[in-house]
Formats: sequence, C-alpha cells, structure tokens
Amino acid sequence: METILARRVTAAVAAYRDSMVEFTKALVAIPTQNPPGAAYPACVRAIADRLRDLGLDHTVLDVPPDPASAKGAPDPYPRSCLLGSYGSGARTLYFHGHYDVVPALDPAQFEPRVEGGRLFGRGSSDMKSGLAAMVYAIAALRDADISLNGRVGLVIVPDEETGGRRGSHYLAEAGLLGQDGVGMLTPEPTSGVVWHANRGAITLRVTVKGKPAHVGLQHEGVNAFDHM
Repeated sequence: METILARRVTAAVAAYRDSMVEFTKALVAIPTQNPPGAAYPACVRAIADRLRDLGLDHTVLDVPPDPASAKGAPDPYPRSCLLGSYGSGARTLYFHGHYDVVPALDPAQFEPRVEGGRLFGRGSSDMKSGLAAMVYAIAALRDADISLNGRVGLVIVPDEETGGRRGSHYLAEAGLLGQDGVGMLTPEPTSGVVWHANRGAITLRVTVKGKPAHVGLQHEGVNAFDHM
C-alpha cells in the first residue's frame, strides 16, 4: 500500500515539473537581497499568487515596522510572512522556508538560466527552489488524494539570512510558530543529503558523590553510578 501511495505522489510531482522550474525561475528573478530586504513585496505577491492559482489556503501576515524606525515614516523595507495549511487536525508537520537571499555581486546573478539540467541564479539553491518544492509538494499530496493524520503547515518567512528578527522570531513571539508541531522540514541546500537534525543543544556538568569501598565490603560504600 505504501508503494502505491508513493507512486501516486511521485506521479503528481512529475506532472508539476515544468511548473516548478518556471516558478523557481520567477522567484530567482526577484532580487530579494538581505540586507537590506529589497523586493520583498514583489516576491510575496508572486508566492501568494501561485498558492492562489493552485487553490491552496494561505494568509499573508504583514510584520510591524522595526520599533527603532522613525514613527509615522513609511517602512522602507516592509516584511511579510506567508502561512498556510493543508489537511485537518491539530498534529502538524511544518514545511518552513525563507525567501530572502544574500546580496549579489552582480545584478546578472538574478537572471536565471538552465544549463545541463541545473538551474543557476542567486538564491536558486538557498532557497527559492526549496520554496517551489514546498508549495508543489502540498499540491501533489492533494492531487494524489493522500489521507493525512493531521495537516501540513506552510511557513514562508523573510530575514533568515540576518537572524530572522522580523521573520521566524516575530512569528515565535506572536505564538504563530510551530503550534501543534510534530516535526519540521526545511529544504535548505544539503548537497542532496537528507539531514535528520534537532535545533538547539544543552550541555551539563554533573557531579555525583560516592564513597569508595573494598570489593569485599561493597555494602560499606556508596556507588556514585547508581546515584547518577
């Protein structure tokens, strides 16, 4: 049964191949350089338009201006997050990605081209192709009529390249990041290798005291390993 389901999803993805390439090229052509955060609105519109064309539910959430900016002045570089979902139920597997890219050395880098079966252009790998994969993976699940035990959540944010203060960090502070999450997939470039990762780490130094004793009189000692 799993093989049949996998084949249905694979066939649905294959049907979108040309559309995915075209969509990725369109995103690469939008120079969302960060810093400073240029061309964000155009990119958000392009993604929202594609989600609408595919019939996928979504919301565009405008991020408030930086508190440090001049009050009353227009935000020179507005930010928005896109949130969406497919399926029902609380359990959520998130697809998470960002649409900003590191600055280019030459404007020509925003002219996408395909050579030898590969797409080149600033942000094609990190991570506008990943955004296209996320969007069309959800569309493929729907087209293949896959029954989900929960839902897939879509989160697309700005500012990943500069720490995410007005992207993921803002969503976290607003209580909108990772609600009912059971996992997260982010199609960042990993040279074709799937990484199983856990965000964050903790290191502890533990001191456990015992009392040494002769092996023949172990009952007079205290085993530190047992206390651990």
